[in-house]
Amino acid sequence: MLNINSVVSTFLIVLFFSCNNMAQQNPEQQAIINAKATQVPLQNGKAKAYFASGCFWCVEAIYESVYGVEEVVSGYAGGHTKNPTYASSNTGRTGHAEAVEVIYNPELISFSTLVDVYFGSQNPTQVNGQGPDHGSQYRSIIFYQNNEQKKIIETKKEELSKKLHATIAAEVYPFTKFWVAEDYHQNYEKLNPENPYVQNVSIPRLNKFKAKFPELLKENKK
Repeated sequence: MLNINSVVSTFLIVLFFSCNNMAQQNPEQQAIINAKATQVPLQNGKAKAYFASGCFWCVEAIYESVYGVEEVVSGYAGGHTKNPTYASSNTGRTGHAEAVEVIYNPELISFSTLVDVYFGSQNPTQVNGQGPDHGSQYRSIIFYQNNEQKKIIETKKEELSKKLHATIAAEVYPFTKFWVAEDYHQNYEKLNPENPYVQNVSIPRLNKFKAKFPELLKENKK
């Protein structure tokens, strides 16, 4: 006898993944994924790196805590539309994910270590989201600017997959463009410590990272 509940569950699962993968199936999005990476030049000896890992409030605070990181900017990347906004990215139809621009001193911290921070500060197996945040706009993406960075990312991703015996959800994209988010998103965790989301999600995620990587923290380098 046909189990209706099983059929419905299967349909919903297929629909979920189909909807969340629409961006990747979009020809415009495929063009972004297959584009030539853009190398961001050093400015005053500082380099830039780009990551998406769930809510940018959380990711910004994590990288801000890392020694060698000068500044972190919240924004959007990885999509096919111009001038994305918080409202438009939340539709899941722009292809963009909430992302951060990490401005760092390469003499104090390497791109490789920033990738370690990335994988070590999230659930690397969660697809299309982190924690309570779900949707393609919260998916995990690491952006590379050259073949050396791409190799570092892919090697670490493969090693982590073997260690966890699981598929790593992070997508690997060539960097093409970073769109700065609205002003009120910048330094959000620091400026809004009483916000319920910050209290219950962002700060615990930051503290978990700090406990895992004490040797990388600015506060421990003084």
